Amino acid sequence: MAKDFDTQPKGEIKVLPSVCPLDCPDTCSLSVDVIDNRVTKVRGSGANAYTAGVICNKVARSYPEFVHGPNRLTHPMKRVGDQFEQVTWEEALDLVHAGFSKATSSYGPQSVMPLNYAGPHGLLAEGSMDLRFFYRLGATLLDRKPLCGGVRGAAYSSLFGATPGMPPAQAVHSDLVMIWGSNITVANLHFTRVLKEVRKAGGRVVVIDPKRIKQAQQADLFLQIKPGTDVVLGLALAAELHRRGVLNDGFVDEWTHGADEYLSHAAQYSVADVVQICRISEGAFHQLADWIADAKAMATCVGVGLERSASGGAAIRAAMSLNALMGQHGRLGAGVVSKSGAMVDKTLDQLQNADAMPDARVVNILDAAKVILDRTADVPIGAVMVYNHNPVATHPDQANMIKALQHPDVFVVGCDVAMTDSMKLCDVILPACTHFEHDDIFGSYGHNHVQRAAPVIAPVGESLPNTEIFRRLAARFGFEEPMFKATDDELMDQSMTGLGMKPSEFPLGTSKPIGGDIGEEKIICASITPATPSGKIELYSEDLESRFQAGLPRYIDVPKTRSLTLVTPSSDKRINATFGGCSQSDGIERLEMHPKDAEARGLSDGQKVVLWNELGEVTLSLWVSDAVQPGVVFVPKGAWCETSETGLTVNALISADSRCDLIQGAAYYDTFVDVRSA
Repeated sequence: MAKDFDTQPKGEIKVLPSVCPLDCPDTCSLSVDVIDNRVTKVRGSGANAYTAGVICNKVARSYPEFVHGPNRLTHPMKRVGDQFEQVTWEEALDLVHAGFSKATSSYGPQSVMPLNYAGPHGLLAEGSMDLRFFYRLGATLLDRKPLCGGVRGAAYSSLFGATPGMPPAQAVHSDLVMIWGSNITVANLHFTRVLKEVRKAGGRVVVIDPKRIKQAQQADLFLQIKPGTDVVLGLALAAELHRRGVLNDGFVDEWTHGADEYLSHAAQYSVADVVQICRISEGAFHQLADWIADAKAMATCVGVGLERSASGGAAIRAAMSLNALMGQHGRLGAGVVSKSGAMVDKTLDQLQNADAMPDARVVNILDAAKVILDRTADVPIGAVMVYNHNPVATHPDQANMIKALQHPDVFVVGCDVAMTDSMKLCDVILPACTHFEHDDIFGSYGHNHVQRAAPVIAPVGESLPNTEIFRRLAARFGFEEPMFKATDDELMDQSMTGLGMKPSEFPLGTSKPIGGDIGEEKIICASITPATPSGKIELYSEDLESRFQAGLPRYIDVPKTRSLTLVTPSSDKRINATFGGCSQSDGIERLEMHPKDAEARGLSDGQKVVLWNELGEVTLSLWVSDAVQPGVVFVPKGAWCETSETGLTVNALISADSRCDLIQGAAYYDTFVDVRSA
């Protein structure tokens, strides 16, 4: 890992605007200090009114090291035994062509698999020329949504369709905000400022979470729920509010579909069930029900943490449905804080040239390792390209992913900014630019602002933007179609509409809130309507019933196979796995455990321990804390393999076969473990 990184070269400081592209809902505007073509300091800027000059410590501390530190990839390389040797770009492209061609000549183009996700969220870097290339090649396609966020998206869409929800800034008009399964100070920082305004105006904030997170300490009510039981709480609240006769019957009749079925289904859960199943007190339950009944404008913010159990999709639907039953839509401050990025009219089919998408097999990204290792398949995988992704650090069943990428019959090419655990397993490595080194345009999945960024430094070494790498690959493969000649400006202009100008000419250092400063121009059940088959909020979903037998939210009780449940939330050092190779993540990762569980095992605070189950073992440093509940342990996600003496991280303990109720999404939190002294 990086040691003693020097971020202070001498010379004139240039201060330039940029945007943070990482996998986070906030997509902050940045102000970057540059000296002699080096990023030396990164701060927040006021260009984006929502992020308003504030950025997380992760970005401020680690970006200069990420760009210029010892893990940075600066030249194409090929594997020679256990080492890597620098090669020219021409040689590297020839090697990729040879590796892909060997696979396709033996088994056809579907023997090539792109293994990518969402490292950068700029529209060009995340998915443009790369998808054009793999569509043209005829490669196997990936369904990436099940890895993270797709379950929440499917649950939201089942209720509202593609209609955007409330931007977080609009919640300043709420008098009750429920934060459900979202550690916002770590993963949605700027919403904390909104909550302060809510409380300052006399409103209330409720946090529902398995852990007493920082925001819980600043809330009016905290419900420490047992992981995976949120759907029971949501349904029981609906039943209780119905029993009290406080539902908004007029709104329900006009704007919802399937309310009778939903309420009949919810009636199976009582307050006693909440106490027994969710481990929430009767008093706390009734306090929350009272506040929901009294609220004039209620906002519900549901995090992705909620989706990561067998009942994950159901839990999200049950939480979001409370607003519909109470008539909490159709005015400022009343609604679900989600999908506000959908206010931006992105034209991704055009950007990615979806018309060229082949009729190829589609693999759930969670099954990628299993598919690679299946050598008896009619079309076995012969070549993989890992980019915008660190699958070793982020996929469940980590040991199997390592085995897959090391398989002697599979050619693996990697493209990344840093030498990650995944890049170390590749046969050829192509060095990618950071977003500080190329043009891009940004929407957000957490707010409604559009921003554009231009390079603040020249590419480091021989690194190239994703778009240029795939242009060169297309040329090497003889793909001469005009779509592979598009410049980055032309790609930006194909990425979205509705800005009042060409996206490539959108002014730097500014942002535009689509739908109004706080989304006041697009409010569900007022100025816009749900884009569902019924045109209403669908409390019962025929679509989910036909596809997943999940038309109504259902609780799935997963039996514990070991004494502790493992929860892997966001880290305060990394954004997912990004920055995992920087000095902030040096050393052993932390395991958080309740004092009763530590005492029962004879363990003490600060001790090195082994977290284990039948899939593997990980060494960690124990932090004894009453912020967690007995029977549940917490380890931040995204650590790299060298943080553990076993060479594995907590992802090695999570089964890739643990799935939730919608879209075969990952049920990360249905993982059961135990702990012993190292």
